[in-house]
Amino acid sequence: MSKALIVGAAGFVGSYLARELKNNHGMEVHATKLTHEQLEIPGVAIHDLNILNKDEIVALLYEVRPDYIFHLAAQSSVSVAWKNPGLTIDINVKGSVNLMDAVRELFYKPRVLLIGSGEEYGHIREGETPIKEDNYLRPGNIYAATKVCQNMIASIYTQAYYMQLMMVRAFNHIGPCQSPIFVISDFCKQVAEIEAGKKEPVMYVGNLAAKRDFTDVRDVVRAYALLVQKGTPGETYNVGSGHAHEIREILDLIISFSPREIRVEIDPNKIRPVDVPIIEADITKLNAATGWKPQIPLEQTIQETLDYWRERV
Repeated sequence: MSKALIVGAAGFVGSYLARELKNNHGMEVHATKLTHEQLEIPGVAIHDLNILNKDEIVALLYEVRPDYIFHLAAQSSVSVAWKNPGLTIDINVKGSVNLMDAVRELFYKPRVLLIGSGEEYGHIREGETPIKEDNYLRPGNIYAATKVCQNMIASIYTQAYYMQLMMVRAFNHIGPCQSPIFVISDFCKQVAEIEAGKKEPVMYVGNLAAKRDFTDVRDVVRAYALLVQKGTPGETYNVGSGHAHEIREILDLIISFSPREIRVEIDPNKIRPVDVPIIEADITKLNAATGWKPQIPLEQTIQETLDYWRERV
């Protein structure tokens, strides 16, 4: 039985990925979290790990001896990155290098998937969408810059040390259990609070004109599982739906699922210092390597995310 190790599994994606690997690929799954984090996934072995401590990573790799490693550990909020760039650089760059270095020292070569972001493309120019993997990178925020750095270092390590590192640029992924610091989860939570009478019938929003490529998290982890097995070392793959939606369109859809009359107001605190107008993935390369296509429609994801918040507020 193949063994998989998910580094940084306490976030939004980790438990979805663990279930995908275990249930649909028949793997023995190990997952890591920080000591203060809570994480329980049935049938999955949980380990405490701080990726800023390379010795801890080395010890865990020798204990588990995984065939596949998924590097999910990251400070992934753009807004947090503006407020705390130093922490974001430590986790996203130093942490990734620690992991790559620990893998490099192993007596065998596991296949490793490093998760980056569609934000790496940054200021996309007219005629560049849908965006291909070889497009020029112009990161527009600290988070994106750290992910570009991770990708470049991984590319160098693959060539220099003949490692089996595959890189992903994941576009916005959404679904039940996502933190409300992300836009769709935030909107759904606000609607659920309005319906429960816990807040006035007003939605506070940021930039509604931006267009983003949203994919259900369950489709995303399916792509990760296929890529770690079928991807080419040293290559980068976009993971997205291949179609951008305006945030305003998403907001209207969420409100349409509610029986309440809801007013919308712009909150200046939700406007980012720099925002990219449109981000849309070209997923041809991913499809050619794995046959993957998104399967879950946006309406279904939004309805399920809204129901998730209705149960919780």
